[in-house]
Amino acid sequence: MKSIKVVPFIMRYPVYQINAFSDQPFGGNSACVVPLTAWLPDDLMLAIAKQNAVAETAFFIEQGTSVALRWFTPDHEIDLCGHATLATAHCLIEHRNYTTKPIHFTTQSGSLYVTVQHGRYQLDMPARPGVVSELPQVIIQALSLQPKEVYKARDYLLVYDTQAEIESLHIDQPVFDQINLSPGGVIVTALGDKHDFVSRFFTPQATILEDPVTGSAHCTLVPYWAKRLNKSTLHARQCSARGGELWCEDQGERVQVSGLARTFSAGTFSITDST
Repeated sequence: MKSIKVVPFIMRYPVYQINAFSDQPFGGNSACVVPLTAWLPDDLMLAIAKQNAVAETAFFIEQGTSVALRWFTPDHEIDLCGHATLATAHCLIEHRNYTTKPIHFTTQSGSLYVTVQHGRYQLDMPARPGVVSELPQVIIQALSLQPKEVYKARDYLLVYDTQAEIESLHIDQPVFDQINLSPGGVIVTALGDKHDFVSRFFTPQATILEDPVTGSAHCTLVPYWAKRLNKSTLHARQCSARGGELWCEDQGERVQVSGLARTFSAGTFSITDST
C-alpha cells in the first residue's frame, strides 16, 4: 500500500521595503510593509519583523473606508510608529491602488490620518508634549555629553546647544542597555544649522540602537520647538547615518509630520503550516 505524502499548506504574502522621510534608495528610515486579509498570530508577526531586520515592520488590513494598522520592531509590538505609517500610506497608494482620501488608519494610538500634500505624505498624529524631568543615572552614565534640559513624555527629550553636539554624541551601549524604557526611548535635539531643529533617537535593549528617522518622536519634538521658537511650522532633520527630512506643524493637541517616501524593493515571502 502506497503511503500518502502530506504536502504542507503554503501561504504567500507580499512585502514591500519602503524608505520613509527620504526619496533616496539608501536614505530615510526603512520599513517593511505587509498587507494581510486577517491578523496572523502575534508571535508570528514578531518573528517576521525579526526576520526583516529593519527598525519596524507594519502589518495592515484594508477595512472598507479605514485601514487597521499594527507595528512590530524586531523585539516587540509598539503603540505608535510614524515612519512605518508613512511607508504604509505609500504602499497603499503606489502598490495597492488605494483611492480613499485621506487614508484613515485605526491603531493602538487611535485614529491616524495621512494625506498627500505638495508631493509629500502628511501624517496627523497626537501631540505628546514633555514635562520637565530628571534623567535616570544609567542614562547619564551612558551619554558622552550631558544635556542642558530634560523632559519626559513617552520618550525622554534631551536638549543640547548645537547641531555639532548632536552629531558627535556617543552612547555607551552596554551601560545604556541596563535600563528598559519600553515602549519609549531617548531623543536628543538641538537647534539646526540649516533646519529649525535636528535630532537623533536611541532605544536601550533594542536590536537596533539608533533609529534612522523617528516620526513618533516628533510628537514630542514639535511641541517643544514650536513653543521655543514661537512658530508653528518647522523644518527638521534627523541626523542619523541615513538621515531624513521632516516638515512639521504644531496644531495644539495634534502634530502633522510630512515627508517623502521611496520603494526600495517588492517581493513575497512564504509560510507553511508547519512554521
